[in-house]
Amino acid sequence: MTRRTLGDVPPGCRERLLAHYGPSVEEWMDAAPGLLAEAASRWNLSLMSYHDAGHASAVALAMAPDGSRLVLKAWVEPIRYRHETAALRVWAGGPTANVVHAADDLSVAALELVGGQPGGDERPVRETQAVAAAVHRLHILGRRTPEPGVPSLAGFLHEVVLPRVHHRMGILDLDSHEGLAREVRHELADLSEVPARTTVLHADLYEENVIFDVERRPRLIDPHPVEGDAVFDWAFWSVYYDLERGMADRLATAARISRIPVPEITPWCRALALDGLLYYTEIGDPARPKIAAVLSSLMTCGAGRYR
Repeated sequence: MTRRTLGDVPPGCRERLLAHYGPSVEEWMDAAPGLLAEAASRWNLSLMSYHDAGHASAVALAMAPDGSRLVLKAWVEPIRYRHETAALRVWAGGPTANVVHAADDLSVAALELVGGQPGGDERPVRETQAVAAAVHRLHILGRRTPEPGVPSLAGFLHEVVLPRVHHRMGILDLDSHEGLAREVRHELADLSEVPARTTVLHADLYEENVIFDVERRPRLIDPHPVEGDAVFDWAFWSVYYDLERGMADRLATAARISRIPVPEITPWCRALALDGLLYYTEIGDPARPKIAAVLSSLMTCGAGRYR
């Protein structure tokens, strides 16, 4: 029997996946509608429409027989599917989107729809404090199950981040930021984790990955999970949640909620900002001046105080 599909993935999804994976993803994009349709059929769901979002997956909205709606997500990479669903199960019942169904052979999962609509509900006024509390809660849940099936932060840093930083530093022209970049690069070897803070990390805390439910509570979605020191998430959130504003407030809030002193968080902030500066320089991203300004401001952070 031929299952009803939603047709080709949306143009925005196609563009983002091609940018992320290159031409080799074309074959998967052609197969994605069928993968979603197969998963919907298994779980007795009715496909409704695509949700044009994400850089590593195709996302659709589906309806269950009782009228409730779910998000169907098909991942390009089976390993990323396994890591993300493993982390979501560790965090089950916490401030994220719960896994309702999963098909390992398809790399497709049905997830809770947050806020009654794709993208969630409206953001609250006290957003910074609410998100910080959610990150802290996620870290508490992440400590309850050892070996959850996600890679280590140490491996990610030493096998991915540091090699690409050193490679890009050798080939890119950073103009006036060259001296700053070299100064931060020298700090990278001194980064060290505190084992007592090990947990399952979200590791992708951009603003777009934090949505809100109908009670204005944050849900942290689309993780790129690793297991390691909680300081990484706090640094990532401080730097990347909003490149234009609020970093000082986020950094202070991170230190207060996590009880990790600012001088321990800021070297990780600088490392992440350097990685971003090099990436944005390489691809000619218009966000390059913003991350350069963030990195420059982080060099004034010390002695437990952000100036």
